[in-house]
Amino acid sequence: MNVKVLFSSWLAMLGLLGTLAGIARAETISLTYANFPPAVTFPSVQMERWADEVEKRTQGKVKIRTFPGGTLLGAKNMLEGVTAGTADIGNFAMSYQPGRFPVAEAVDLYHGFTSAKVASLVLLDLVDKYQPEEFEKVKILTLFTCPPTNLMTKSPVKSLQELKGMELRVAGTSAEILKLLGGTPVAMPQSETPEALQKGVVKGIVSSLEILQDFKFAAYTPNVTLVDLPVVSFAVVMNKAKWEALPADVQQVMNDLVREQAEWTGAYVDAHAAEALAWSEKEYQLQQFRLPPTEQERIATLLAPLTNVYIRKVSAQGLDGEQIVQDVQALKAKYEAAGN
Repeated sequence: MNVKVLFSSWLAMLGLLGTLAGIARAETISLTYANFPPAVTFPSVQMERWADEVEKRTQGKVKIRTFPGGTLLGAKNMLEGVTAGTADIGNFAMSYQPGRFPVAEAVDLYHGFTSAKVASLVLLDLVDKYQPEEFEKVKILTLFTCPPTNLMTKSPVKSLQELKGMELRVAGTSAEILKLLGGTPVAMPQSETPEALQKGVVKGIVSSLEILQDFKFAAYTPNVTLVDLPVVSFAVVMNKAKWEALPADVQQVMNDLVREQAEWTGAYVDAHAAEALAWSEKEYQLQQFRLPPTEQERIATLLAPLTNVYIRKVSAQGLDGEQIVQDVQALKAKYEAAGN
């Protein structure tokens, strides 16, 4: 073969490789995923895990750019932003918008959850059963909750009497809960809370325990009262048109991850909350308290009116509120019996 033929063959091969590379690039699906809390927090950790799993299971066919910390969409406009296509995927806290997600809101009532894993699976099954209309314009990719919320305070709280009148930072549905327990709820962004604690504007916070380490709140609230108050529920959703445009094999990968991701996130944050407690004890001599059984029973009694209000409210909207609450309790019992 002469040099001219060899050179022509070489050029043809380069052209073929370039064409194949172009096809590969054209077939790569690029998606954006928006989140509102900082990268160190568990909702953003689960986002990165999900993105990595999708890329791995599609063998690189899907590439996902993640945007934690509200850099693309904020907490309150996440659902609208995903629906409008500002982001392809978004994570938001349903509990931050009371009344907007009536079915999911049942999980945010007081049920005595002791783990995020159980609560996350309950939330997933509940939404799957009722197919709420507020999700009609998006595709649900997963659902999960934080661990039960507890009291983190500057001074010890060993009884409900010591909680009376205490100003605590709360978010969403936790405000009404704290009122019924005798505390004074103060709404403010998480980012403003450390300064408010230092200045005495608030005397503590109601939240799940992982923030003791993630936000270093143990430095300001070296006392924890374990009361297993309600969880905060989250949803990860995708733009409907973007979802429908995905190839069937990619949709299958994401569908396969819906339950797995809920379970993974619950287990991860449960372990992280325990780790945060241990870290806080070591670094800041955190003290832990648990109310006596009689006081814990009183909490259930004090918070029962919220469940009654919920049932009346959603029943007026055409939902069977009593059945929804019964479903939550039955699912909780099911997953706790299974050892989750």
